[in-house]
Amino acid sequence: MLFNSIDFAIFLPVVFMLYWFLANKNLKIQNLLIVAASYLFYGWWDWRFLSLILFSTIVDYLIGRKLEREDHLFKRKLLLWTSILVNLGFLGFFKYYNFFLDNFVSAFSFFGFEIKPNSLDVILPVGISFYTFQTLSYTIDVYRRKLRPTHNFIAFSAFVSFFPQLVAGPIERATHLLPQFYEKRKFNYAQAVDGMRQILWGLFKKIVIADNCAEFANLIFNNSSDFSGSTLVLGALFFTFQIYGDFSGYSDIAIGTSRLFGFDLMRNFNFPYFSRDIAEFWRRWHISLSTWFRDYLYIPLGGSRGGIWMKVRNTFIIFIVSGFWHGANWTFIVWGALNAIYFLPLLLTKNNRNNLDIVASGKHLPSGKELFLILITFGLTVFAWIFFRANSIEHAFEYISEIFSPSLFTLPSFEGMTRALTVIKLVCLFTLVEWFGREGQFALAQLGLSWKRPFRWTMYFAIILSIFWLGGSEQAFIYFQF
Repeated sequence: MLFNSIDFAIFLPVVFMLYWFLANKNLKIQNLLIVAASYLFYGWWDWRFLSLILFSTIVDYLIGRKLEREDHLFKRKLLLWTSILVNLGFLGFFKYYNFFLDNFVSAFSFFGFEIKPNSLDVILPVGISFYTFQTLSYTIDVYRRKLRPTHNFIAFSAFVSFFPQLVAGPIERATHLLPQFYEKRKFNYAQAVDGMRQILWGLFKKIVIADNCAEFANLIFNNSSDFSGSTLVLGALFFTFQIYGDFSGYSDIAIGTSRLFGFDLMRNFNFPYFSRDIAEFWRRWHISLSTWFRDYLYIPLGGSRGGIWMKVRNTFIIFIVSGFWHGANWTFIVWGALNAIYFLPLLLTKNNRNNLDIVASGKHLPSGKELFLILITFGLTVFAWIFFRANSIEHAFEYISEIFSPSLFTLPSFEGMTRALTVIKLVCLFTLVEWFGREGQFALAQLGLSWKRPFRWTMYFAIILSIFWLGGSEQAFIYFQF
């Protein structure tokens, strides 16, 4: 079920009413309702894959209970690796089977051996990369004794399948979200209103910004050989705002929806395109995944504590694995490696934690130096997104080579350019709103709160009208395929 669909517009109020008016006096029934609603939400897409979520839930619940009673180190490690192999086994089969098979065949073909294996027509279950990591965080934290295993199967099932963030995150830690299912929840009007504002801004990001940008990004990337270098630059910019509006918009809707039900999810985006270096960008982009890899992979590998070689090795591992997490294509691996190259100079010179504050805090405009650093970081990010969006490595290099050709100095031109100019204006307006709202948890968190009610509500109605009148053609969320 899509957040930007009529189905969800009916589903959400129904679940909200049942949750607060029928189940509000019984915590167990509230949690059971969340599980039922979450399974309906996910099964709306394809009910067959509900068995995967249920199986992962049962396996990790039982392993957690077993870890509680087991003190023998070898047996504890065996239980941990059972959870890891089961969860990553599902992920590997559905997501990477054909990728490894195709590359295996290509490797043998290179040496003159012809192999004709049977590839599988495997459908990738929506959200499997997200809920797999979420359940793994539980098992790993129980193994590390950072979290007491739950004896409440319903609460654990609700944690694993919680519908607002089930499909595309944020990837919640068990230490943060699971305890919230044990606590009695009371309706908080201020929290719900704030959640509605965040949902509204998330829908604007997705429908007005991402879906409109997607139309032109797809046109240009899918026919890149037909366009000039300047048009290809514009295509890369369209994709840059498409993926941000799409993914951060989903996170805003997920977090806002959770607040309607009395839950607090972690922040997943913190205005990343206003970053002053790549290290800051990765502290602000897809925060739940970045911190997951930091805590469960980077630090166990030694983090930044060793010599130069260890720092270089660990940095490349974390970024390449992050790239591979995004999809079974060499383009994602190159995208990850490129970001590692961006990041390494900052790490090796110990400048990777220079920009921890909000850019131009308390000011309307950034300084000249800050603006320069933002533009440089943004340019590097746009360049890396080309690999992320390209169909193949060859396509990415062809795209880039055409950019750096004499046609770069011509005016962009393609069918629909007039409408594209309207979208560019919307993106500029969107960026302006994000800039003035950058000190809040999301752009509308504080923006307009001090205004008189007629002006504030005029802004809200303008956003609602723009969603209906200026929205692009409906597009699936990009991260559903990851």
